[in-house]
Amino acid sequence: MSDKKTVLLAYSGGLDTTYTAKYLAVEKGMDVISVVANTGGFSNDDLAEIERKAKLLGVKGHVVLNVEKEYYEHCIKFMIYGNVLKNNTYPLSVSSERFFQAKAIAEYAKKIGVEYVAHGCTGAGNDQVRFDLVFNLLIPNVKIIALIRDEQLSREYEIEYLKKHGVVADFTKMEYSINAGLWGTSVGGKETLTSRKPLPNSAFPSQLQETEPTEIEIGFKSGQIVTLNGKSFNHPVDMIRELNALGAKYAIGRGMHVGDTIIGTKGRVGFEAVAANILIKSHHELEKHTLTKNQMFWKDQLSSWYGNMLHDSLYLEPAMRNVEAFIEDTQKHVTGKVFVRLSPYMFTVLGIESDKDLMNSKFGAYGEAAGKWTADDVKGFVTILGNPLKNYYSVNPDEL
Repeated sequence: MSDKKTVLLAYSGGLDTTYTAKYLAVEKGMDVISVVANTGGFSNDDLAEIERKAKLLGVKGHVVLNVEKEYYEHCIKFMIYGNVLKNNTYPLSVSSERFFQAKAIAEYAKKIGVEYVAHGCTGAGNDQVRFDLVFNLLIPNVKIIALIRDEQLSREYEIEYLKKHGVVADFTKMEYSINAGLWGTSVGGKETLTSRKPLPNSAFPSQLQETEPTEIEIGFKSGQIVTLNGKSFNHPVDMIRELNALGAKYAIGRGMHVGDTIIGTKGRVGFEAVAANILIKSHHELEKHTLTKNQMFWKDQLSSWYGNMLHDSLYLEPAMRNVEAFIEDTQKHVTGKVFVRLSPYMFTVLGIESDKDLMNSKFGAYGEAAGKWTADDVKGFVTILGNPLKNYYSVNPDEL
């Protein structure tokens, strides 16, 4: 048996994990097992290419853990129910998946009995907290190696080291940190370190292919996504993947997110989240028609909290399960079709059809005709509604 120490490396094939794999094998003499916890962002071809790159680095073994369905059932589903957008912008593409990736890696580390786990997170961002937190909770006796963070390495230094050790790669692409997932892809680079500069068009994974607008139909049943253009799927993950491919041809879903990091600084990142943006906005439109105003109000409050907790990797907080129960209960009548137009670089939610639509002509047409009430009913209602204000200003007339 080898006397070498074995380390399980959370591997993506990007610059930081490539450097980590090479350094630990060459400089520390460790047996590196590269592991990809696939939350749905990689095709079979992608996974084959990642494995090829890992083996060229001299890893002892390579493993793929498929957790995309678990990720959907325990997270994405609730982000759709909750219309979760961090700072009304970012659909938590990478933020939400990190817990499930770290959990899968921790469980595998426990299964094979390694002494070390490693990741390629920097010391400036959120992912270091997300991975470390899960590892500390689930495998507290396993040591964590985080070279990029602990040695404060620059991307330029990593590239030079890899070139020196004969690693051949497209280092131009490696200037951007790309994290692909089912719910979206984050893009980091020199521009995102500024408050002014946008990412160049070439930095985004999808480029414009279609210029002629098209309309699509998305079906929901009790909040769940069920059909795309009338087509059913074996699992919602398959529908998300197909919608991603469809919208990517229009270069839809791009954005720049600025927010507070877990460690208390401001951070900026680019993202491409095709299906996430389309589905969240479509679902939200359907809810406007099928939920009461108080259901919408309390859902908004709790969904915002839920998204913040996901972002900070506090998925295991017991209150998260309580909020999930509430959010899911609100979805009973969120059933119908949503119609969306796809155009270059944008999409438009056109409208909905639902048997549960509360915007029904028999209740009255907004701005047009009254429903089951009279003019006298309205006059009396206004009098009662304004009563507390009349009382207040009769005592405090100087405030009027």
